[in-house]
Amino acid sequence: MMSLRRPTLVLALGSLIVAGLGLRDWPIDGVRATAFAGQTLDAYGLTLSAQGPASLTVLPLPRLTLGRVRIAAGTAGPALAEEGRLSIDLDPFGLLSGHAAIGGLRLEGARLSGEAADWGGPLARLGAQARSGVAARPRRIILTGARIAEGAEVQDLDLDIAWPFWSASAEGRAKLTWRGVPTQVALTHLRPADLALGKRSPFTADVTWPGGSLAADGTVAVPPGAAALPNLVGQVRFETRSLPETLSWIGGDVPLSPLAGAVSVTGSFETAERSVSWPSLRVGFGQNVLEGAGAVALGPGDAPRLSVQATLAAETLDLAPLVEDLVRLSESPSVPLALAPFTRGDLDLRVSAAEGRVGPVPVQDLAASVLVRDAAMEVAVNRARVQEGTLKGRMTLVSGADPAETEIRLQGSVDHLDLGSLSGETGASRWVMGPVQGQFSLDSSARDSASLVSHLGGRATFSVEGGAIAGLDLADVIHRNGAIAPGALARRNSRTAFERAAITLRFTDGVGAITEAGLMGPSIGATLHGQVSLPERRLDARGNLALRPASAPPRGLLFAVSGPWSAPAVQILAHGEAAEAASRPGEAMLPESLKQPATLGLPGNARAYAP
Repeated sequence: MMSLRRPTLVLALGSLIVAGLGLRDWPIDGVRATAFAGQTLDAYGLTLSAQGPASLTVLPLPRLTLGRVRIAAGTAGPALAEEGRLSIDLDPFGLLSGHAAIGGLRLEGARLSGEAADWGGPLARLGAQARSGVAARPRRIILTGARIAEGAEVQDLDLDIAWPFWSASAEGRAKLTWRGVPTQVALTHLRPADLALGKRSPFTADVTWPGGSLAADGTVAVPPGAAALPNLVGQVRFETRSLPETLSWIGGDVPLSPLAGAVSVTGSFETAERSVSWPSLRVGFGQNVLEGAGAVALGPGDAPRLSVQATLAAETLDLAPLVEDLVRLSESPSVPLALAPFTRGDLDLRVSAAEGRVGPVPVQDLAASVLVRDAAMEVAVNRARVQEGTLKGRMTLVSGADPAETEIRLQGSVDHLDLGSLSGETGASRWVMGPVQGQFSLDSSARDSASLVSHLGGRATFSVEGGAIAGLDLADVIHRNGAIAPGALARRNSRTAFERAAITLRFTDGVGAITEAGLMGPSIGATLHGQVSLPERRLDARGNLALRPASAPPRGLLFAVSGPWSAPAVQILAHGEAAEAASRPGEAMLPESLKQPATLGLPGNARAYAP
């Protein structure tokens, strides 16, 4: 009896031989192979030619391989892919019926056309087949090591598109290097047949790169005609660790983007022709989270200008990073002030917050707006409560005749702002207390931050009513002929109350002339004249102190204050009658009720009064 081992070994050996022969690439005639493979692409309006060798692999599925292929849109159309190695998985059931049918395509190292119009014909053919119900199609298309012909923006493209015959959904995944940044893209749950029939299709999309990510899911419909964007409806989430870096990478511009850092955007969205709207929007800037609604639109032309509108609100808003940027700007020796990098797009932003913080200063009931147009910008604080007071302001920036030069105008007002509490919040000495009110209007024109202050002009007026100076008794200083009471306890308990103090400055080329300044209290009066230099950060002024009501003999002091802001020096110039004579002009800026005896119709320099 023959052993079963021998036929088993023979069968195994024969199977190995057949498998080895089937897995081998068999060289075949290139012309006939190209003509045979071309039949499979004719249905999509594609013309195939090859200049390299051809081979056939039988197992596990029949596969035809052609070298140095060229795939064009029709016989006279533009080239879509060149210089690649094409492998075509042939449908074995189609081969049995006597015709070629594509099961899958694999293209390696090809140079692809970057013109969208070149792909219009083949995509239209594919859509027509989907609408007609033709089931024959490539179930999988793979690209490896591809690149875009025009420019060097897209390199090392690996693409895998799968649309199995048993499923209505297709998916695609890609890895590529775009402008030097490795990027991954995934698109799933898409129903191409529904899109071809004009129906809506679900989709899920993800894009990731080292500096951020974009994720969206919803439904999509192909727009009629040549609309810029497909009609998308769904949810989106965008995150980036640096918005300026991301925009520079993708070649886009957003107004004020150089001021942004880490940004996140989440919400429901809907696209129309050249626009995107967010009925529900959640935006994160650093530690701040704002909610509201917004819209983005692209203008006409090949280089459309972006327009952004948004209305956002937050419970809390931290503006400390913005303050830090402004501080760095003021401390830098020379920072360009050209508006062009900040106005590359239009912006209409309205922001409100129940509470906020500007550096160390708390703010309540904040309402602000930012308006950006071509070569112009306006930032307005429409309402803000600070230390039980109200602050309003508006800053307008416009590019001058020289785009590198910016014209700046700043207007604002404060009302009943608690000066002592504000000084405490900022860490400054609380030596002046009381509610301050006033207004200012300043303007300048400069190319950089260094010359901004030196060109400053305008006017500012501030006053404090019912306030006090802590740590100093001015009446006692007069009695001591300019000396301050010795000892820490005396200075801590010293205090000068006043009904009103006010100052008016007129700025020219960064130097503020103190046109009117004075203080009037129950026991003291004072005036001050001089100038404040913003570029040099220096104060040079003269003033006088006088007792009230006028004493006999008159008691007062003439003094001078000069030096840098950080360490001004005070010098007593004179005392006695000489000082008293100079004290009267300061009353001109005080309320009528405090002018005695001027309110009785007497001259301002009267020494006595008898009814």
